[in-house]
Amino acid sequence: MDHGFQVLRTHPQPPPAALADCLRACLDCALACSACADACLSERDCASLVACIRLDAGCAAACAATAHLLLGSGGPHDRAALHAQLAACAAICAACEAECRRHAGHHRHCAHCADACRACREACEAAMEAH
Repeated sequence: MDHGFQVLRTHPQPPPAALADCLRACLDCALACSACADACLSERDCASLVACIRLDAGCAAACAATAHLLLGSGGPHDRAALHAQLAACAAICAACEAECRRHAGHHRHCAHCADACRACREACEAAMEAH
């Protein structure tokens, strides 16, 4: 069950739809990147995946931080900070997506992670346009 998002729907000041969609994409991407990094570390030749592992870790952290900031993005005073965070998140998602795509032919976890990164990047860009 999606308890966290049920709470958001009942929040007295729920985030606008574009921000809620971005929040969901960020959380999904953080999970995908963390799982991909762990899977990469479990591969026989994980040395060839060092760049992917590092980008996965950074992307997971950026997505988690962005989700946290999105939860509290209610006032106009934080618009600049939110836009900067969304732009940074979109940028690292793009980099992580590109790196994971390089390995997607050999590692399904990288293909799934690249898809999550693309979705998150697109959601961050949509949230910047909407907010």
